[in-house]
Amino acid sequence: MTWCGRPPRRSSSLSTRITVAPHTAAPLLPIRSLTVSTVTFDAVLFDLDGTLIRRTQDTAALYERAFERVGVDPFAAPEALWSVLDGPPDPGDQVGYLGAGFARLAAQHGRHVDTVALAEAFVAEVDNSQVTFRDDAPAALDAACETAATAVLTNGPELRQADKIGAVGLADRVDSVVYAGDMPRRKPHAAPFEKTVSSLGVPADRALYVGDSLGYDVAGAHNAGLAAAYLGDEPTPYSPEYVLESLADLPQILR
Repeated sequence: MTWCGRPPRRSSSLSTRITVAPHTAAPLLPIRSLTVSTVTFDAVLFDLDGTLIRRTQDTAALYERAFERVGVDPFAAPEALWSVLDGPPDPGDQVGYLGAGFARLAAQHGRHVDTVALAEAFVAEVDNSQVTFRDDAPAALDAACETAATAVLTNGPELRQADKIGAVGLADRVDSVVYAGDMPRRKPHAAPFEKTVSSLGVPADRALYVGDSLGYDVAGAHNAGLAAAYLGDEPTPYSPEYVLESLADLPQILR
């Protein structure tokens, strides 16, 4: 079997996880400062949004155009909308998810508007192809492909996420793409992770998941028996096996 268009280069020995001092007992250490034992993963899975890619569309302009479409003077700023949205996007009702946020903003500013129409206008302006790789993402993908099977597991539905995948040519760089937004249960439930490692033919305990969310990526990976590499800062109260300052830290884990 070839992975990412190349023959795999990996040890046949069983993987061992690193030992990390509890983060609650000592200052957080970047991955390059940790003592790492020999680890071999047969699969590396990546989150999509915020981990591998970032949006390039001007969200401030998008926000203003949504108000223009419904003939309403803007209230608040785009950042205010993001702060009142409740949890992750609902893959089955994006308009309802955004409409609830606009409703909260309208109430805060004493405005009486059709918040569903405003959300529909906002969604109509979104171009999911306007994304690009985050810094160091291509190199991280290449490093993973050299040593293991690879996949992308995203919580969004294919209808929305496929444009992002296509825009950066990601389908040609990994062995599998799984859209948890089209499943009955999304991250942090175990089912999306189980489906992804199954598509690669790799046991969960031989796989690593890389993501930027503690509550969805780290928790979900651990629920499904995978090791987790968290791209972010302080991971408390979770205990990911790795904490990455950037994706540039990933290749040394996979050597």
